[in-house]
Amino acid sequence: MARGSEAGLTPISVVVADAIIRVPPGTSVADVARALTDASVGLLVVGDGPDLIGVVSERDVVAALANGLDPSTTTAGEIAHADLVWCDLTATVAEVAVEMMERYVRHVLVQDDGRLVGIVSARDVLGVYAAEEGAAGT
Repeated sequence: MARGSEAGLTPISVVVADAIIRVPPGTSVADVARALTDASVGLLVVGDGPDLIGVVSERDVVAALANGLDPSTTTAGEIAHADLVWCDLTATVAEVAVEMMERYVRHVLVQDDGRLVGIVSARDVLGVYAAEEGAAGT
């Protein structure tokens, strides 16, 4: 990558996951854990309909349990993070990677004209760089 990586110039739109899994704020942490597992994702959007009040990650579920919160009565709305990290659909992989590092997050919400259109994960970003390295090694 230090050799002048082209991967960082890749538009985030190429790798963004368009599957946005939503849960209502009243969803129990136990059901949040099931939804994360069932969808094989690391982040859920918390909100009703188009309204977005926050996100809940695997780490949030683990923290809730570690803090002794009851997963059957604690809700997604109670543990959701409202300080969201966004990027535009036109951002590059490198720009998103820098934002992830600076904000210490593993997921970034992707918007197009102010509308949530997807979520990009650190794994998605890493995959772009890994694919470039793999191609360079052949």
